[in-house]
Amino acid sequence: MRIMGLDFGSKTVGVAISDPLLITAQGVEIIRRKDENKLRQTLARIEELIEEYQVSEIVLGLPKNMNATEGIRVELTNEFKEKLERRCGLNVTLWDERLTTVAADKIMMEAGVRRENRKEYVDMIAATLILQGFLDYRKMKETADKH
Repeated sequence: MRIMGLDFGSKTVGVAISDPLLITAQGVEIIRRKDENKLRQTLARIEELIEEYQVSEIVLGLPKNMNATEGIRVELTNEFKEKLERRCGLNVTLWDERLTTVAADKIMMEAGVRRENRKEYVDMIAATLILQGFLDYRKMKETADKH
């Protein structure tokens, strides 16, 4: 079984999937939608990916403000989480995603991706960073629990 990482935005959802051993995260795709309030096709595509990759759990980025307060994006993310859980029947864990978009942008800058092309990949890379952070945390917690 694998874990799926999602970066939920107003017009896109970045998707990442773990390897079967739950060690690394790989970006899979960016789901784009025309209208922020229309999620049916987005949820259907996520369901297809869950089946394709045999996903057993989902990690969803929680976009808190830098001072840890919660704005409208957190509210929308919580609503999306509820819809996901109802539709897919999987546990959805919220994961603090502060600075993942900044980190994703930096990674692309260092890789020489032109500024005008970065928007195309930023959500998928952010989803990968969210999922990798979660996987690393779990591994660290498992190791600490053994000692």
